[in-house]
Amino acid sequence: MTAEHRPAAVLWDMDGTLVDSEKIWSISLADTARWLGGELSRAAREDMIGSNMARTLVIMFADLGLDRDPARMAQAEQWMNVRTSELFAAGLEWRPGALDALRTVRAAGWPMALVTNTERALTEMALDSIGREHFTVTVCGDEVPHGKPDPAPYLRAADLLGVPADQCVAVEDSPTGSTAAERAGAAVLVVPCEVPVPTGPGRVHRRSLVGLTADDVRDAYDQVRTDRVA
Repeated sequence: MTAEHRPAAVLWDMDGTLVDSEKIWSISLADTARWLGGELSRAAREDMIGSNMARTLVIMFADLGLDRDPARMAQAEQWMNVRTSELFAAGLEWRPGALDALRTVRAAGWPMALVTNTERALTEMALDSIGREHFTVTVCGDEVPHGKPDPAPYLRAADLLGVPADQCVAVEDSPTGSTAAERAGAAVLVVPCEVPVPTGPGRVHRRSLVGLTADDVRDAYDQVRTDRVA
């Protein structure tokens, strides 16, 4: 494959893609809902997967039938962050094949970014487990005007790397994140975790990151480019 058909960079989602933290978020979200006096529905929890804090709180308050009082929402955000920090501090488990995939992509010479809707303070805790050395840049949900599904996080990561977003491969597990990467113009390698992710011309699906090779990344990029031209 010629250089022009190689991706310029690989952009990684975090929760549910690299680390099995969606289960931790499920605990934190359920605990926060109970702190607010209710029970979070399964449909609301699934809708939150891949979302940023602002959208998550809107979904939660609507699901619990609560008014969107800014002060109360700010209190809920603070409580949730403290609870999630406690759970993160206990350690994060890798998703199957994720660590080897990071090492493989890094060895292939592509710059990598971590692009997450999780806020910076919690991301820093996660990086203690993941390893900062894998990433040239990291972009968090509280560092862009709008989180995923808006393309802003991916556009910001590409800009920091000095490459066009449409020449990148993004690795995602959720519909929200896949939509964000697709809107940014990136080729999306979808590895679903908690919920199914719809197919689309900008997406290549894979069951897991186990056994991922550099050729797999190139092939995903090339397939999306071909599909977009067709």
